[in-house]
Amino acid sequence: MKKILFALILVFFLLNQCHSDKSNNIDLENTPDELELFGNKYISTDLYERDIAISPKGDEIVFTLSDYKQVKRCLVKIEKIGNSWSEKEILNFSGQYSDIEPCFSVNGNELYFASDRPIDLGSERGDYNIWVSKRINNGWSEPQPLQSSINSEKDEFFPSIAKNGNLYFTSVRENGIGSEDILLSKFVDGNYMTPEPLDSNINTITYEFNAYINPEEDLLIFSSYGRKDDLGQGDLYYSRKDKKGNWSAAINMGPQINSEKLDYCPFIDISRGNFYFTSERRSLNEKRIEKVSELEELANHVLNGMGNIYRVDLKKINLK
Repeated sequence: MKKILFALILVFFLLNQCHSDKSNNIDLENTPDELELFGNKYISTDLYERDIAISPKGDEIVFTLSDYKQVKRCLVKIEKIGNSWSEKEILNFSGQYSDIEPCFSVNGNELYFASDRPIDLGSERGDYNIWVSKRINNGWSEPQPLQSSINSEKDEFFPSIAKNGNLYFTSVRENGIGSEDILLSKFVDGNYMTPEPLDSNINTITYEFNAYINPEEDLLIFSSYGRKDDLGQGDLYYSRKDKKGNWSAAINMGPQINSEKLDYCPFIDISRGNFYFTSERRSLNEKRIEKVSELEELANHVLNGMGNIYRVDLKKINLK
């Protein structure tokens, strides 16, 4: 009996130690000089991760976790308790529909995201819309869709909120420029104004999507696919706003950030100065596979081509 009890205690200890080892590599205060995989084997795993958001206080991380085919996509959170991080947990309102692309408000009391959940009771619409949930004592409130001037019958993706409440997001509109555009809806007297696509310094005839706006609304980082200087399957670009309120021509962030695969979902942790994004880059393995076990190991590796989250010190990126 004592041997069985000892064995159970040992298993419990090892499991907890395994969790501790993995979660302990999450240090938001660390600002790496070079690009690094974030939360290796705990946040970035062999599943598909994307769209990270970090609360202004740095005590909560929310990201999208998906299966290999991205059929099921859930918002997952971890919370800092003392000096350690909690177990991963699906947000209380997520898990049934496809919920993606979280964004905290500047004060951290609202969480915006995109979802294909029904926007009206009994509605058969299956498009993505932008929703918001408010922080409550035990988690997050039941999400509510933003007003109809934002949520059309087209898809709306990747909300990002400036300090003044202005909303940037991705959609397709009749007055748009390209196949997919970045739009701005100004927040005036508690309401969102009619969204307008950003000008041709940002939007082109191809695809622009997933735009992060900083709180001061003078730095925009976004993804684009199909430009002449695209390094692969979609790159990250940035633009700065001048004193007259105009956006500069977007600049590719270069090979320091971009790869030959899809690079997208940018986010800046303003308080701690790190730049985060999602990438589908994978480890290069040109060798001939000799054994089934080698193929299985490659498929189940963190760098298997599924989305992972990367970060680097924002000061190490040359944003002119």
